[in-house]
Amino acid sequence: MEFSELIKTATVESVVLSCAGLPAVKGTLCITSHQLLHSSCPGGDAQPGTMELWLLIRNVDAVEKRVQNLGWYQPPRTNGSPQDTRLAGSSGTITLRCKDLKVLQLEIPGMEECLNIASSIEALSSVDSVMMMYPFFYRPQSLKLEEGWHLFPLEQYFQQIALQTSQWRLSDVNRDFSTCPTYPPAVIVPAAVDDYTLRKAAHFRQGGRFPVLSYYHPKNGTVMLRSSQPLTGPNRKRCREDEILLGTVLDEEERGFIIDTRSAQAAKQARMTGGGTEPKSSYPQWKRLHRPLERGRPLQESFIKLVEACNDTSINMDRWLSRLESCRWLSHVKAALSTACLAAQCMDREEASVLVHGAEGMDTTLLVTALAQVILDPSCRTLVGFQGLLEREWIEAGHPFHLRCSRSAYSHARLKQEAPLFLLFLDCVWQLSRQFPFSLEFSERLLLTLFDNAYASAYGTFLCNNEKERSLCKVKENTHSLWAWLNQPGEKKKYLNPLYSHNALVIWPSVEPQSIQLWQGLFCRWIRSSQYLDEAWAEIQRLVEGSESPIKESAGSRLSQSLSDPAARTENER
Repeated sequence: MEFSELIKTATVESVVLSCAGLPAVKGTLCITSHQLLHSSCPGGDAQPGTMELWLLIRNVDAVEKRVQNLGWYQPPRTNGSPQDTRLAGSSGTITLRCKDLKVLQLEIPGMEECLNIASSIEALSSVDSVMMMYPFFYRPQSLKLEEGWHLFPLEQYFQQIALQTSQWRLSDVNRDFSTCPTYPPAVIVPAAVDDYTLRKAAHFRQGGRFPVLSYYHPKNGTVMLRSSQPLTGPNRKRCREDEILLGTVLDEEERGFIIDTRSAQAAKQARMTGGGTEPKSSYPQWKRLHRPLERGRPLQESFIKLVEACNDTSINMDRWLSRLESCRWLSHVKAALSTACLAAQCMDREEASVLVHGAEGMDTTLLVTALAQVILDPSCRTLVGFQGLLEREWIEAGHPFHLRCSRSAYSHARLKQEAPLFLLFLDCVWQLSRQFPFSLEFSERLLLTLFDNAYASAYGTFLCNNEKERSLCKVKENTHSLWAWLNQPGEKKKYLNPLYSHNALVIWPSVEPQSIQLWQGLFCRWIRSSQYLDEAWAEIQRLVEGSESPIKESAGSRLSQSLSDPAARTENER
C-alpha cells in the first residue's frame, strides 16, 4: 500500500484553524503520510513569524464534517465536450476529535477540498499495520536507534533481588515465546522450580501466563506474583505442577493471599467456560480475596461519558455533579487504589506474599501490581524507577496496548477490545502525587506525556501487544525509544517535580470519596487555559533552584499545607 493512494488532496490554502481557548488562525493546510500541518502568519503577510501546528494523524480519533451552502452547478460546455455537473459550496467544516482529547476545527474553502481532506484523514488514521506507523519513519537527529531500548533489563532488576535472597532465579523458559506468547523471554521464578514444571503449569493457566515474580519486598522478604486464571473448568481440574509452583513460594507455616480482580460470581461463571479459581483443597496455604475491578466495555464507556461531561461547558452545577457520578470514573479510581493498597498491606503489614490475577492477567492484574509497587517502593517513585516499572509491569508484562489504545473517547467506531486501563493507572498515580506532593520525583507533565504516547506516538515503546509481536515487527531495531527521548538532559528537566524530597516510607493514600478528585490536568486541559498554573509552577521551580536546601525545606513545609489534601495529613505522618 502506498500512502499517496490515500491522500486525495495534499494542500489547501486559506484554511481557518480554531480550538477552544485560542483565537482562530488562517493558513495553509498540508497532509503527509503521517502528519497534518497547518502553517500560518499570525500578523498577515506583512509581518514576519510563522505559527505551525503539527498533528500526528494517528492521534485523530474521529472525523466529523459539515458542509455549508451546498449546491450543484453546470459549467459552460465547450464544443463537443460532455455535460458536466459539479459540486459547489462556499466552505466546509471538519472537526477533528483527537485521542489526547484535543478538539480542532478546520474551515476549508470549497466542498470538494473539504470532503477530500476529511476522507484522507479518515483513511490515514485507520491504517492498522504496525510497520506502517510513524515510529518506523521517525528519525530525529539527536537520537540513535539503539538508545533507550536496554535501559531497564530484567537481568538488572533480578540482580537487585539476588543480592538479598537466593530463593529466586531468572528463567529463559520462554526464550522462543513458546511457553507463553504474551510473556517476555525471561521471567523470575522460584529457584526450586525447574523449567519442565513451569511449562506444565503454563498449560494450566489461561494464555500460558503461569505465576511469575512481580515484586520482592526487601523489608520482610515477601513477594508479589502475577498470573492469569487457572483452567480448572466445571470439573475442577488440578495441576500438580501449578500447585508445586505456588507451594514453593511459601514456607510450611506461612500463608499467602490470592487477590482475584473479578467478583466471586464472575469467577464462578468463568469456571463454566473452562476458567476458574484456585480451590482451597488444592492450595491450602492460600486464601482467596475477591476485589472486582471493571475492564473492557464498562471502563471504556465510563471514560467516554466522563469526557462528554467535561466538554459540556453549558451545564449547571447540579447537572455536572450528576453526570460526574453517573459516569463512575472516580469509583473506578477508588476501587483500583483500594485493591492496590490491599496488596501492599498484605505484604508490608501482614507479612504475607500475594498472587494477583483476574481472567487473562494482562489488564487489571498489571494495574494492581504496578500501583502497589508505587505505594511500597520509593525507587518506583523516581523518574528513572517509574520508567523501569512501566517497562517491566506494563510493556514487557504483555499489556495489549495496540488493542486497548486503538481508540480513545471520541471514536464513532463500534467498541472492540478498547479499554483505558493504562489511563486508569496514570490517574491513580496522579492521585498519589496530589496526596503526597513531595514523594514523587516526576511531575504531572510526565503522566500526560505517557498518556499521549500510549495512544499516538512518534516512538515505538508502546507499539504492539507484547514482546513477541515487537520481536516479529523488529520494533527495537527500527524505531526510537520514548525513554531515550525523555532521558535527554534537556528533556528530563521538564518532567521533574521541583518539590521532590526522597521519602523512604510506604505512602498509604486516602481512598475516602472526599480524597478522590477529578484529574483536571488531563480531562480539562484543552477546555480551559493552564497558563497561570504553569506560571506558578515555573516560579516554584525558579525559587527551588535558586535557594539553599534549608530554605527549600522551609518553603516545602509551607507549600504542603496548600498543595496536599487535608485528609491525607503530612507525608511523614503516613
